[in-house]
Amino acid sequence: MVQLSENEIFFPDPTSYHPLTGLMAYGGDLSPERIWLAYQLGIFPWYNPGEEILWWCPDPRFVLYPDELKISKSMRKILRHEVFTFTENQYFEEVMRSCMQVPRKDQDGTWISEELISSFVQLHQEGKAMSVEVWKNKALVGGFYGVVVNNVFCGESMFSKVSNASKAGFIHFVEKYKNEFELIDCQIHSEHLESLGARMIPKLAYLKILYTK
Repeated sequence: MVQLSENEIFFPDPTSYHPLTGLMAYGGDLSPERIWLAYQLGIFPWYNPGEEILWWCPDPRFVLYPDELKISKSMRKILRHEVFTFTENQYFEEVMRSCMQVPRKDQDGTWISEELISSFVQLHQEGKAMSVEVWKNKALVGGFYGVVVNNVFCGESMFSKVSNASKAGFIHFVEKYKNEFELIDCQIHSEHLESLGARMIPKLAYLKILYTK
């Protein structure tokens, strides 16, 4: 594992450095420039608040190929009846804050900090990060955000205040952009996304797609 300096924006090459745990480096900072470089290399930050910043590139990688999206009969009914409506990039910071605040099953706390929010908001303003907002009765009830690198959407976090909100938003997003994004990066395994068709692929297979412009 490589220790990063705050004075130099650098990461080890994930195509040649293969730590067993996927933990590439620690330290550095959460500047927009460092975060953007990380995502371009296939690396993302994930750590506990108050601890050293940890940078990951797991092998295998949990991803979704858009044409492998699975939609259950119940979700098709929800989408057909327009239970939810969707917007994009209208409330990016609010989506991040909701991801930070809304509790998740089997997770105690969040890695999302004020510093991380500030950096991602800047990346959003630069057109490098985007959000999807899910609405019901004019209330923001779900959503997610992530970084766009070439033809890959690198999902970061999602939230849901009512049942099926984030799932509906994710399905809407994948169907809308299935011809634009070759891959949706889900980073690490979750049953929620596995039910929608996400699966593991080798890290190098993921990086090959990510690096293709």
